[in-house]
Amino acid sequence: MRSGIGAVLLVAKLDRLSRSVKFIATVLDAGVEFRACDMPDASRMVLHIMAAVAEGEAAAISARTRAALGAAKQRGVLLGGTARKARGLRPNLTRRVAAEGRARGQEANRTKAVSEYADVLPIIRSLRKQETSLRGIADALNRDGFTTRKGATWSAVQVQRVLRRAA
Repeated sequence: MRSGIGAVLLVAKLDRLSRSVKFIATVLDAGVEFRACDMPDASRMVLHIMAAVAEGEAAAISARTRAALGAAKQRGVLLGGTARKARGLRPNLTRRVAAEGRARGQEANRTKAVSEYADVLPIIRSLRKQETSLRGIADALNRDGFTTRKGATWSAVQVQRVLRRAA
């Protein structure tokens, strides 16, 4: 372990770091300095106690959840994907639906890019007709003060993508 770095691990709540007393003890024993925002001035003893409380609460939550799911099952409630099938419903996200969503997203991105580059596309096409290289077109756009959609400088790859999308 490196020392003298001065870094401090900052967590919002101690139980977000871990709900295991053993883990918290290991972190403390390793010399890692950390602060929990919900207890910024906590001593080692308080951290151990709070970790034990968090560990106990995690076990209680787990037990309550298991009991509630068991009770629901006893009442005949169908849980998870089985419930959807029993009601004659298909899974929410099938491969076909995912593929359709991807295709629609790609088309939306393509359309948006073409419309956002409408001002530079005629310049790019005219330079390309003059047999200017993609790098040369990028340099010309940068020289004339044009930027990409994200405000960056142009590269040959970006010019190529604009041409491909517009085709």
